[in-house]
Amino acid sequence: MDESDFAPGTVSVGPEKRQLAGIRIAEARKEPVTHTLRVLGRVAADETALYVINAATAGWVMGISDVTPGALVKKDEVLAAFYAPEVLGAQQSYVYSLNTLDRLKSEGTALPSQLTSVEVSVQQARDALHNLGMSDIQMDAIAKTKERVQQIEMRSPATGIVIARNIFLGLKFVQGTEFFRIADLRRVWILLDVYENETQYLKPGAKPRVSLAGRNASFEAVVSDVLPLFDPESRTMKVRLEADNPGYVLRPDMFVDVELPVTLEATLSVPTDAVLDTGLKRTVFVDRGGGFFEPREVETGRRLGNTVEIVKGLSPGERIVVSGTFLIDSESRMELAAAGMTGGLAEDPVCGTPVSVKKAEEDGRKSVYQGKTYYFCSVECRERFDKEPQRYAGKDAAAVTPEK
Repeated sequence: MDESDFAPGTVSVGPEKRQLAGIRIAEARKEPVTHTLRVLGRVAADETALYVINAATAGWVMGISDVTPGALVKKDEVLAAFYAPEVLGAQQSYVYSLNTLDRLKSEGTALPSQLTSVEVSVQQARDALHNLGMSDIQMDAIAKTKERVQQIEMRSPATGIVIARNIFLGLKFVQGTEFFRIADLRRVWILLDVYENETQYLKPGAKPRVSLAGRNASFEAVVSDVLPLFDPESRTMKVRLEADNPGYVLRPDMFVDVELPVTLEATLSVPTDAVLDTGLKRTVFVDRGGGFFEPREVETGRRLGNTVEIVKGLSPGERIVVSGTFLIDSESRMELAAAGMTGGLAEDPVCGTPVSVKKAEEDGRKSVYQGKTYYFCSVECRERFDKEPQRYAGKDAAAVTPEK
């Protein structure tokens, strides 16, 4: 095996040293990648099923039930009672209209237009009481007894969990005061903060699994059709999931684990530990046989879990180092340093890669500009230099002439 065919920085590591250093070799394969996307989510009430009970008029709180935040209340359950000055007058109009309607029906002599007019009066009176906060249940009870009540009952508009309570006995309130906030938690939202590149996997209709840490409970959620919103402060995308919540296990502001299996098309990928990323370039070490390992600059793509996609620089079937890369990298740097001391290396002015002068001479990967000779790691870099030599020549990357 001719070592001159290897790229600069190629090192030789014997079997015993490889075993002691824990160096493992694996074949780079092009195959479908299965990855589980894991995100932390926060439970929130479904805002389309959130009920706020406000004061429809000014008055005084005369009675309160014992429900507190976190309590489950049923639809039409009485939460409180209050008095308002307009209550008695509105009830008087309602009872009078009801009595008039009953009398006309019992006499049987009223014209249809008269009945219609009185029925309209009854409905108007009900609307007035409804605007004061009286429920249909209480109005129906008044219609049966024809007796006025002193207080209006404040009832729950739906079955749900009390998430806010701002009321106490004797409270004098004005119109618009918020008393209770109730959330129907049979279905909840789960809000995710994900990076922009991860939103491609959380498409509308996708069904990730949701679980609670430390509890043997999991749920199937669905990615909402609502487009993700961008948060400029966290630089993340806000994605919303929707999930059924049997037993009200999920409560607002709880944190949950969200997992979504992702299967991508066949791609050339390697373990992340196989790639040395300096920020300026990414390198893998290719097994050239006989204990020789050659550094190879690669271009990476998507990173999924413990694997990273290789876009350029590596071919399927090539064997690379997947464990112990730091040891080989240190050996490689020592080789490059030694080669530089003997004058056998030059720096590619285009990409900055160390280049074997001897091998570049043999392959014709060199150019002369303004009396200086420049060597290149690839034909592509030489062509880029030849198109704009003035752009790269100023980098003070002239070749070191090898000793003769």
